This record gives sequence, structure tokens and C-alpha cells, in this order.
Amino acid sequence: MSEERKVSAKSGGATGRYRPGYDLVAEQLLAYIGEQDLRPGDRLPTEAGLAEILGTSRNVTREAVKVLAALGRLSVRRGAGIFVAESPGGLAEDHLTHFQPTSMEHVLMLLDYRTLIESETARRAAAQATPIEVRDIRERAEHSLDAGRANNVDAFAAADKQFHDAVGVAAHNVFLRSSVANVRRLAAQSDVLLFHGDTPGSLEVAGHQHVAIAEAIASGDPDRAAELMDEHITTTRHQFERRIRDRLFNVAPRTDAADASEHPDGVGPTDTTPPVTSAS
Repeated sequence: MSEERKVSAKSGGATGRYRPGYDLVAEQLLAYIGEQDLRPGDRLPTEAGLAEILGTSRNVTREAVKVLAALGRLSVRRGAGIFVAESPGGLAEDHLTHFQPTSMEHVLMLLDYRTLIESETARRAAAQATPIEVRDIRERAEHSLDAGRANNVDAFAAADKQFHDAVGVAAHNVFLRSSVANVRRLAAQSDVLLFHGDTPGSLEVAGHQHVAIAEAIASGDPDRAAELMDEHITTTRHQFERRIRDRLFNVAPRTDAADASEHPDGVGPTDTTPPVTSAS
């Protein structure tokens, strides 16, 4: 491993100040992986070593590691250590290993790619979907709208995934389908670290967008299906842009020892179950 160096505490472009939370330490840890040019399978320092490198407590570091392991970015092997996880999408080359889920630049590149991939997937689905696939797409879209109207975040997330997966299936191209799954996996990492269970936008609006896309596919209108998918992802892009800017302009001072005494780890609650929240 190349020489370790301490990663400065930062959020976006604000240096020397940070928002307390294991989520920020998770960001710092991802930045460290990128700075050290670590690849899938590479071993990281111990929790204690990472805490020293990142300039935070061991408890906060442990929670950050749990979050990144749940997101599939790290692999924790009992008795062996902490490793950069292999990409579940099989992209072993992994410039994607260094994807920063809270970086404006990275998120916008991801959404640009998602627009290209999912718009073309919707276009092909409109041209090639079988009656059974159309019915499945419509049902998933309606389920997402029902969940959105009820503001049921978990139910919406499940229906959202099923809808986009169903469109991918109907495109009849295994590479497009795989690309959609991979890009949404990366987007989910941004959801967790940016939204934390908040609703970033109207779930009902997103559900209506799903229904409109489904109807364009059902009517066999490739151009309209692609256009509506583009608009749908543009809505998501605006949500991410707003949240990232909020993080840059609402940065809290670093927690001192007195603040940290309220919570043993200095960050407050440490429930690391990744929420799935994006209205996308």
C-alpha cells in the first residue's frame, strides 16, 4: 500500500469544518480509498489505523465501515481485516471503485450516464416489449404510484426498483439491463449518504412519471418513452443537485469533546441500515 496520509476533515468544498456523523467519515474513507488508489481486494488498515488516519474516533470509524459494507463498497472479513469490495457488477477494472457518492461532479456524471442508458432502454422497451412485459411494467408503475400517494418510502423504493428492472427486461438486451442495474446500484449509495431516509422529492410525482413512461411503452411510442424517461431522471438530477448544495452551505462546526459526551461516538444515533429513498 502506498504511504498513508491523513485525510482532511471536509464536506464538499468546506475545509476544516464538517457535519458530525458517521456518514461524513464514510465520505472521508471513500476519499482515502481514491487517494491511495486502492483496488477491489486491497486491504485497508485496521479500524484503529483508519481512525488515526481520518482523525476521528474508533467508534465513528466502525459505524462508517458498517455503512460502506452495507453499501457494498467494503468487505469485512472476520479475522482477516477490511478490504475494498469486489464490484458486484463484475467491473473489476474499477474506476468505479473510486466513485464518490456525495461529490457533485461524480453524481452528475452518473446521472448523465443514467440518462443515456435508461432513455435508450425505455426506447427499446417501447419497440420490443411483449404483452406480458407491458403488463408487468404497468403493474410496477401503478404500485409505485400507490406507494407514492401513501408516502410509503419503503414500498415506493421496492416498486421503483421493480419498475426500472421491468423496463430493462423489456428492452431485450442483457447488457442494457445490466447497465441499468449497475448505475442504480451506484445511485443508491448516493441516496444513503445524501438523503438518510428523507424524501428528496414528491414520491407521488415520481409515481405519475412511472405511469406515463409505462403508457408510452404500452402504446409502442419509442420516442415518447425515451423523452419521458429523460424527464424522469432530470427530476432526480435536480433533487441531487439541491441536496449536495445544501450540504455545502449548511456545514456544522466540528463537534468538540463536550458535544461528543452526549453520544459515545460523537455523532448521535448509529443505525446503519441503509435507507433507500430517492424518488427515482
